[in-house]
Amino acid sequence: MSGSVPGPARNWTVGTAPGIFPFLGHGIDLVRRPLAFLESLPTHGDLVEIRLGPQRAWMACHPDLVHQVIADPETFDKGGPLYDRLRILLGDGVGTCRHQDHRRQRRLLQPGFRKARVADQVQLMGEEVESVCRAWRGGQAVDISATMMDLSTRVISRVLFSDSLDAATAVEMRRCLATVVRGMFVRTVMPVDALFRVPTPANRRYRHASDRLRAIVDAAVAERRRGAARDDRDDLLGTLLAAARGDGVESAITDREVHGQVITLMFAGAESTALCLSSALDLVARHPEEERRLHSEVDAVLASGRPPGPDELPRLVRTRCVLTETLRHRPPGWLFTRVATKETELAGHRLPPGATVVFSPYLLHHDPALFPGPDRFLPDRWLPGQAVAVRPGAMIPFGAGRRKCIGETLAMSEAMVAVAFITRHWRLRHLPGYEERLRPAASLGPRELVMTCEPRASRPVGTPPAAASSAPRTAVAPVVRNSRTAGGNDVHDA
Repeated sequence: MSGSVPGPARNWTVGTAPGIFPFLGHGIDLVRRPLAFLESLPTHGDLVEIRLGPQRAWMACHPDLVHQVIADPETFDKGGPLYDRLRILLGDGVGTCRHQDHRRQRRLLQPGFRKARVADQVQLMGEEVESVCRAWRGGQAVDISATMMDLSTRVISRVLFSDSLDAATAVEMRRCLATVVRGMFVRTVMPVDALFRVPTPANRRYRHASDRLRAIVDAAVAERRRGAARDDRDDLLGTLLAAARGDGVESAITDREVHGQVITLMFAGAESTALCLSSALDLVARHPEEERRLHSEVDAVLASGRPPGPDELPRLVRTRCVLTETLRHRPPGWLFTRVATKETELAGHRLPPGATVVFSPYLLHHDPALFPGPDRFLPDRWLPGQAVAVRPGAMIPFGAGRRKCIGETLAMSEAMVAVAFITRHWRLRHLPGYEERLRPAASLGPRELVMTCEPRASRPVGTPPAAASSAPRTAVAPVVRNSRTAGGNDVHDA
């Protein structure tokens, strides 16, 4: 795929991906080998027609076409199979609503995601990362995927609800999120409703998880409403309920919008951050020199051993580089759809109203013309002075333009706190014989990553003295799983 800027007379190429299966389109390839399929598309054109089930869609492979789509949300609105499915679950929240509603919704939520507000939440992030690591012991095998999901769900729960969710409900929410995210992807790449109406075990799990997520959010909102008169908790749910009452805001929102915003923020805030953290810890362990540099930084900045506070975060330069490169290498949001709101042209090709356009941050981030050596993990790309060489618009892990993710600052702060604290106290190692198996769902990242933890200090913070050396470093203790389900949906059990 070329990364050159097209001139006025550029000759775009438009093609069709081979291997269309009757009824299923390219769904089989997208489920079985999604990343390889994506990377094969630019050989067929700058804009490539694919089939999502029986539906036509057009994949924008060239970065300038992706920029055109993202920069014009009035013409290329949130829609297509992915967002059609998400709206069923989430309603019309800030991440899924149509263009005409987005500005109002974003302005309502923006105060909760400003940098100053996020800085105030860094302490709670540190409290939660200490809590999830407290059970680790030297030589123990830890389910990193589950633990990071546990951490991100705890953080977003506190940001949204303060302490409204009890432990059992939080565990159930994590399980439901894992099930829904996996099932969502199959329903996106093969949008054939008949497949998912069949009462198979996978379909029943998906419907049950979706129903329970909505019920948990409904119960949290109802509980808060009952105590609203005596409740002074300063969280996002409080902001939304104030807006629903019309307290000091430009226009009141409906109860349905309150529920939609809460479940949208929970859905987006937990899964993506967890996968970014799992990927970062996985990639650091695979690159000993990068691990050494990271350890050197966190040892210097976090000399006390405590989690970083707002003043320490700006000093964690390499930690930020590691996370930024992780988001380039494995963007959790790896595939998105848009829908044309009117007849338009893309790459000189006429698209009718309602046409589905697809783009992939993963494909863009692995374009060798934009990022030399795209498959290499090189955090130095993002050091001060180096990042200026990255072409504007080439790096879009949080999207871009007016629909850029509202939670970017929150997610990056949480990830920096977690990676810095964990690597300050622990060295993580892959189990013998471990092979990387990325199976993208609605998001991308390792979902069954189990690693052995080795204490870097004689007694990590929060670990009793006897427990720090209770297991030999060569031993592998039972896996700590943090109450997460391992099951999922794929094409065979849909």
